[in-house]
Amino acid sequence: MSIAWYEIRDHLMHSSSTLSFQRNFDTIRFSSEPLVHFGDPAALLDALHVSGRAPDEKNRSLVALVGAAQSGGEASDCALTLMLLALWPGLDAVRRRSVWRRIDTGDEVTSEILARASEAIRGLDLQRVNWIAATILRNIERDLIRTRQRENRHQNLRSDTDPDDIAIDGAGLQGASPGLLHGDLVRTIGTDAALVIRVAIDGFSQAEIATELGLSEAATRKRYQRATRRLRDALQEIR
Repeated sequence: MSIAWYEIRDHLMHSSSTLSFQRNFDTIRFSSEPLVHFGDPAALLDALHVSGRAPDEKNRSLVALVGAAQSGGEASDCALTLMLLALWPGLDAVRRRSVWRRIDTGDEVTSEILARASEAIRGLDLQRVNWIAATILRNIERDLIRTRQRENRHQNLRSDTDPDDIAIDGAGLQGASPGLLHGDLVRTIGTDAALVIRVAIDGFSQAEIATELGLSEAATRKRYQRATRRLRDALQEIR
């Protein structure tokens, strides 16, 4: 990670430790049952980052923060900062994967992720979303990849490449392959095909997918191990 990425988090952490931030945090927590028991921002962030806490409890806290972030005023900025810090481990993982995929330079990816995260938090429809963190992180990464793919297609169209070659080598295969792969895996290992793809191919951690699926990390780990074992057995039969 670049120093700038560290510096942004340090700046957010410093902001969350000021007296004015604490006052705004008190305004939020006293008006929200899921947050009222947290005496300060650090206690809330510790609870959100500890893996042992139940996913649904974390999600209720995130719902409350998103609602506050969408309310307007100084308290909304406080809630937005807390949401960014709460999502930071996931945002960091998205950033690392995006740099690895060469979606853009490190600094450009950083600014894109933070801008998209802020926009997603402010505009999230709480009536339609079940799992806050997983939805925001998945949508950010998906949009980054799609934007890069569109830019690549536009660049190809501006080049001297034969249009027929672009249709074959470009978006056509990119759009078809994931679906074909998923279909093959479903036939081989069943309903956990999506879990295997998200971890083994998309690069998500089992902890991230546990949150996305609303499962415990232990249950997700067992399902992943069982699915990969079935896949290995199937491959051995083919050989």
